[in-house]
Amino acid sequence: MIIPGLVSVTFREKKPEEIIEICVKNGLRAVEWGENAHVMPGDPEGAAVLRAKTLEAGLTVAAYGSYYRLCTGMDFEPTLASAKALGAPVIRVWAGNIPSEEADEAYRASAAGEAARIAGRAEQEGIKIAFEWHKNTLTDTNESAMDLLKRADHPNLYCLWQPTVALNMEQRCEGIRLLGDRLLNLHTYYWPDGKRGEFAPGKGEWRQYLSCVPRDSDRFALLEFVKDNTVEQLETDAKALIELLTEEGVYQHG
Repeated sequence: MIIPGLVSVTFREKKPEEIIEICVKNGLRAVEWGENAHVMPGDPEGAAVLRAKTLEAGLTVAAYGSYYRLCTGMDFEPTLASAKALGAPVIRVWAGNIPSEEADEAYRASAAGEAARIAGRAEQEGIKIAFEWHKNTLTDTNESAMDLLKRADHPNLYCLWQPTVALNMEQRCEGIRLLGDRLLNLHTYYWPDGKRGEFAPGKGEWRQYLSCVPRDSDRFALLEFVKDNTVEQLETDAKALIELLTEEGVYQHG
């Protein structure tokens, strides 16, 4: 199944309780809780409280959306502590802070080594590591992302995926296929002409993406980047996403 949910930093100014209420009201079943916005690194007590509130509402913790970046000297342990207390099965991390075209051999080697290290550390706690699929990092092209995974060579390293504006449709679909079983959750939005749009007109585009997604395991489709940042738009987008997943036979209500 592909389970509909929300990336909490879509509404980073709202309280966690409001995020939970929005999800329940609109049939979304999971949350990727964002670091700094809703779960602070190094605050396992607060994370545990939020985990309980999430589960009590009948929702699932899909991931911990951290802002840990490779090659920046950050300490991974505070992020890991909060993710563990949150009950997150996945920690989202960032593959450095420069575009792949600017990364030399030493930078790539350093990033791969650090990625393997934190993947091993997270594995000890039963948590997966997934790179954000994003511009200005080593996952800004399909080739660079796969190179990073190959260099790191760790079974606990995965990727999230989103339709990066810099890539065309063919490249986006190819990226999903290349990831294969390294693909975890989908960050789900529609940006016509590089600008935030309503999700419903993008259902045709997303049908193509979903056709490339492996059906070997459950994952989450998490709404993000709502047009005008309004709850009203989120309500419309959530309805469209649930309809799409149902039509494609990858989700059932209840």
